[in-house]
Amino acid sequence: MKGRNAFLALSFVFLLVLAFLSLGAPSGYTRIRIKESGTGREILSEVLRDGEEAVLIWKNSLFGLKVTEVFVARGGLLVLSQVTFSDPLGSAPPTVTPADVDDLYQTGGAFSASGLNKPFRQIVYRVGDIGDPRMRVRAREVAFSQEVGFGGSVVLTAAAPRAYEIVFERAHP
Repeated sequence: MKGRNAFLALSFVFLLVLAFLSLGAPSGYTRIRIKESGTGREILSEVLRDGEEAVLIWKNSLFGLKVTEVFVARGGLLVLSQVTFSDPLGSAPPTVTPADVDDLYQTGGAFSASGLNKPFRQIVYRVGDIGDPRMRVRAREVAFSQEVGFGGSVVLTAAAPRAYEIVFERAHP
């Protein structure tokens, strides 16, 4: 009888823990996923603490500039905080205001901007012949062209994770 009661008590505690872990999303974390858009195949899945970065590096095919975009995890979103279009000759790009960035993406030229605050839940990246986009998340780098090939696309999503995702993701990095 004691063994049965102990088993029932442990089962009850286990069910309580499962119920707690399946509840809503605790604050301070963002789950990011990169999936192949055509098939939905998962390429990367990470739970980031608020403030951790995901960095996208690619080559602008129109102007031949290396582009670095820094996203910061914040409350279930990825927030674009910095962008740099680097001169291939190595000279330091001029600093511009966040208000100038949208126009400069279209008109070209080297520049660097910080203090941006552009939140995203989803971004679709198409893989071109020249761009070679790569995203670094912690110590892992994902080369989009190797994952989906020329003409393919990936979907980057950000969302607030559930408690169990935080526990299991952090336990198995």
